Amino acid sequence: MEVILKEDVVNLGYKDDIVNVKKGYARNYLIPQGKAIIATESSKKVLAENLKQRAHKLEQIKAAAQELAEKLQSVSLTIGAKTSSTGTIFGSVTSIQIADALKEKGFEVDRKNIVIKEAVKEVGNYVAVAKLHKEVSVDIPFEVVAE
Repeated sequence: MEVILKEDVVNLGYKDDIVNVKKGYARNYLIPQGKAIIATESSKKVLAENLKQRAHKLEQIKAAAQELAEKLQSVSLTIGAKTSSTGTIFGSVTSIQIADALKEKGFEVDRKNIVIKEAVKEVGNYVAVAKLHKEVSVDIPFEVVAE
């Protein structure tokens, strides 16, 4: 079933993308949550017209994301965590802590746009990926230290 996404959906697509999903996923989750609409011929025409009108605005948003990515490339974070005597963290470091650390340095990045590829369970150096735009992402190195 083809649907048009009204907002970004993780692991599915970005706003205004036309994607194929199973009927149950569309009817039971995406459409009732307001995340998508059914892709009919008329809705596709409306989408094409809206995209044409928004092209300039989208370029400005992409340029702003590119500028933020260039600033974030020089950032290195240090995150403190409570650890045991062997260096194992109680709990784990999540995207929320990384977003808070970036906010302290003056960068506003939504925690939903930060992805940590591996589970952070020990003290050491790791890398998180900040997806600022569908075409712009940046690696953010961070170090986990014992408090």
